[in-house]
Amino acid sequence: MNIGQAAAAAGVSQRMIRHYEAIGLIPKAARRDSGYRDYDTRDVHTLRFIARARDLGFPIEEIGSLLALWQDRSRASGEVKSLALQRVAELKRKERALREMRRTLEDLAHSCHGDARSDCPILAELAKS
Repeated sequence: MNIGQAAAAAGVSQRMIRHYEAIGLIPKAARRDSGYRDYDTRDVHTLRFIARARDLGFPIEEIGSLLALWQDRSRASGEVKSLALQRVAELKRKERALREMRRTLEDLAHSCHGDARSDCPILAELAKS
């Protein structure tokens, strides 16, 4: 299948497929005599794996590690679990940071009169050094 078909089947953009090839996350696709990329069902399965890992918050570097572990049938599942738990810890940290940002913005918005006055505690907070 061509890149458009592979992208549609995997649920990723053609641009991302080219990017994954360029950075070496996936091997460069075979080329037809016409020069067009040619993908098979295994390539689509790999692209879906990458998309799912991205959806779960894994950065590209870790996705590369996960792909290597996925392809290594002799690997220990403990390595995979360790990566997953590290990602969970990072997501929890980000969740706490987002929650704090939301609270701060809510407090600032609450303290702003939101009328014709020029004084604005939101802008005052943003301007602090």
